[in-house]
Amino acid sequence: MMRGNGMGNMQQMMKQAQKMQKKMMAEQEELNSQEFVGQAPDNMVSATFSGDKKLKDLKINPDAVDPDDVDMLQDLVLAAVNDGLQQIDSATEKTMGKYSKGIPGM
Repeated sequence: MMRGNGMGNMQQMMKQAQKMQKKMMAEQEELNSQEFVGQAPDNMVSATFSGDKKLKDLKINPDAVDPDDVDMLQDLVLAAVNDGLQQIDSATEKTMGKYSKGIPGM
């Protein structure tokens, strides 16, 4: 008798796990379809990413282009890219973090 009951609980747990996995995948797809725009100081450079960390667009303000100071432009691009990636990481943690809480090894 106990064996049958145990199997029922196991099936219920599997159903719940599948349901959670489907929800998780849907939320990940939703996140991937969003756009995140990273900005350098003074909006000199902006980098647009999709939620799956693909760079979709890079805009450089002409005022940021100084042939005598290429290092500054490189720093602005890095700042915009890192800002965009940080936004994605924050949104991913906010959206997907609830799934990894309480799961060993996550």
